[in-house]
Amino acid sequence: MATTAENCPRIAAVIPARMNSSRFPGKMLADATGRPLIQHVWERARACPRVHEVIIATDDSRIASASARFGARCIMTRADHPNGTCRIAEAIAQVDADIIVNVQGDEPELEPELITAAIDALIADAAADMSTVVSPFLPGEDPANPNIVKCVVGSTGRALYFSRAIIPFVRDAASEGAAAPLKHVGLYVYRRAFLPRFAALPPTQLERTEQLEQLRALEHGFAIAVAQGIARSQGIDTPEQYDAFVSRWKRQPQVSAQASPPHP
Repeated sequence: MATTAENCPRIAAVIPARMNSSRFPGKMLADATGRPLIQHVWERARACPRVHEVIIATDDSRIASASARFGARCIMTRADHPNGTCRIAEAIAQVDADIIVNVQGDEPELEPELITAAIDALIADAAADMSTVVSPFLPGEDPANPNIVKCVVGSTGRALYFSRAIIPFVRDAASEGAAAPLKHVGLYVYRRAFLPRFAALPPTQLERTEQLEQLRALEHGFAIAVAQGIARSQGIDTPEQYDAFVSRWKRQPQVSAQASPPHP
């Protein structure tokens, strides 16, 4: 749906960032590229033309100091948040925006066009409470991998279910028109009023079973609009994945001379 200056909502991206990653402690400040990881994520979010402001939400003074050095606005939050959604829900009390984008702090290669797609999906579906993105599986990606979440999307463009299992299950491989599994991209967009409600909802049985927070919204009857795009990036969960990212980044032409993209 096209937007104009009159009806375009103000949009802020908030990056929740913590130091205590179990598989990669301190990864937010890993700086083998010459920039901390969190700066790469911030720059990718700033490259989305639909986002008016990009903010880092953290409880760690080291992340706050690093953010200040590269010019990011940082909001300090409590240390006891169980997840990034709750951290963002606290931070938005200091944010002037109608729509909030949750950008994961370990996605240094996130495609800005996927952020745009998720924003547009929420704006286009006035009855949806939040939105996210799915992508086809690319060559070399295994739909059976439980670390890659799958999503089934209904004919209305809303999420029906998310799972670590392969869904939908193809009962007859020879049947025509079988639906292919779709890879879920861990990017969320919320209406401002919905975010604190979502964060306050009690965990649900399906959420605990699959360890997928978005199932909490579905179980409580809230609608998730789904955009479709091509996701080639992946998050950084381990030192090995970070090393692979550094190698890719260093292969980019004139990478050392790149500056943060202009932002409205």
